[in-house]
Amino acid sequence: MKTKFFLLLLSNLAVFILSYSQSSEHLVFKGVSLDGTLNEYVLKMEQYGFKNLGTENGTAVLSGEFAGYKDCIVGVSTLKQKDLVYKIAVIFPEKDVWSSLSGNYFDLKEMLTEKYGTPGEVVEKFDSSSQPHDDSARMYKVKFDNCKYFSIWKTGKGEIQLSIQHEGMTRCYVLLSYSDKINSSIIKTKAKGDL
Repeated sequence: MKTKFFLLLLSNLAVFILSYSQSSEHLVFKGVSLDGTLNEYVLKMEQYGFKNLGTENGTAVLSGEFAGYKDCIVGVSTLKQKDLVYKIAVIFPEKDVWSSLSGNYFDLKEMLTEKYGTPGEVVEKFDSSSQPHDDSARMYKVKFDNCKYFSIWKTGKGEIQLSIQHEGMTRCYVLLSYSDKINSSIIKTKAKGDL
C-alpha cells in the first residue's frame, strides 16, 4: 500500500514539475520562449522546420511557414554584446495589390485578437488630405510612406506589434514583431550602463 501511495505521489510531482517547467515568464513565439542564446533559439526553430539563412550583426535570419503563411522570413535578434534573444520579427510574403496586403494584415489581426484580446493601440489610416479610392492609389500611399496601419498588444510578458510596411517602392509586406519584456529590460539596462 505504501508503495502505491509513494508511486502516485511521485507521478503527481513529476506532472507538476513538467507543467511548471513548460510555463514561461517570457513571451512565446511558435511555442518557444524568447529566451536563451541565439544559437539555442535557432536550433529550436530549425526543429519546427525553419531553414537557417545565416546570421549577421546579432540577428539570425530564417525562412519557413508561420501562422498558415508560407515563405515567411523570420529575424531573431540579440544585442551583440549580450547573446540573449529578445525580439523576433516575421516578414510575411510581399504583396503588390492592396486587397492582398490589407487582407493579410486584417487576417493576422483577427487571429492575434482572438489570442491576446483587443489591441491596446490601433492606427489604420492614410496620411493625406484626400483618401485613396482604389487599390492602386492605396499601394501608392504605402510605397511613399503615407500609410499608417499598425496594432499593438501589450501583455505581461511583452509587446506584439502588427503593421503594414514597405522597403523602397517595390516591397510591401506585413510585419509582425514580438519583444520579450524581461530580456528587453535586461538589454535596456545594459545600454543605460553605456551612457
